[in-house]
Amino acid sequence: QVQLVESGGGLVQAGGSLRLSCGASGRTLSPYAMGWFRQAPGKEREFVAAINWSGGTYYADSVKGRFTISRDNAKITVYLQMNSLKPEDTAVYYCAADQLRHRLSHNAADFGSWGQGTQVTVSS
Repeated sequence: QVQLVESGGGLVQAGGSLRLSCGASGRTLSPYAMGWFRQAPGKEREFVAAINWSGGTYYADSVKGRFTISRDNAKITVYLQMNSLKPEDTAVYYCAADQLRHRLSHNAADFGSWGQGTQVTVSS
């Protein structure tokens, strides 16, 4: 298990951008594939994007072409660049780690470590 911390959430107007970051207090995230999920009020948690150890990526259809997941070369931080934001993107966004670092999963059950979440609010 690894303790994850997200940052970068906030309030933005529709059409704007935000970049979320996820780290583990300076520890390397190289043993893990990483994912971003989100949960809006009254809705179930849903998959947003994932990146594996070798840089492969996988996106939910709802964010494809607008969001980009990446990780720095030292594999300490994982990012979610969110462009062209819509009010329906409003949610708490969670970073998660999957111990099978080559996997690209959209299944929350495959991720054993989670951050506390960061709120993203998109106004219309």
